[in-house]
Amino acid sequence: MAKKSRKQQQSGGTPATVALAAAGVPFTVHSYDHDPSHPSYGEEAAEAMGVSPDRVFKTLVADVDGALTVAVVPVAGQLDLKALAAAVGGKRAAMADPALAERTTGYVRGGISPLGQRKRLPTVLDESARLHGTICVSAGRRGLEVELSPDDLTELTSATLAPIGRA
Repeated sequence: MAKKSRKQQQSGGTPATVALAAAGVPFTVHSYDHDPSHPSYGEEAAEAMGVSPDRVFKTLVADVDGALTVAVVPVAGQLDLKALAAAVGGKRAAMADPALAERTTGYVRGGISPLGQRKRLPTVLDESARLHGTICVSAGRRGLEVELSPDDLTELTSATLAPIGRA
């Protein structure tokens, strides 16, 4: 795992790390060699970093009543689409078309970060994030994670905290 200084992150960082540095939020970048044959981006990240899958969160884009919404849930579980819809006052949710999610966020699938997206989307963070001092989310590309406090992530994304994950 390579850790970069804040200056390195600003000069060669992703939109996510640049946004974190600009906000003055403490964070750590973790990089690893991405294996395209691994069946799960999130589980691969947890394994590569030696971090519990409960502390590594995946960023998913869903369509809630016609509006794209970001869901951030532990890689150890799954997204509860009904709970996500309820969290944002919607009735029905489905996973968004991957190509639309990529175009809207500016990130590739498996590297979508809740931070620094091309178009800021409503965000819901699973409430289990509060159980940890820090959590890891994608830093904006496969093989790159950022570790930060759940409170800072909530504030920077204007996220709603709700029970949207399930085991």
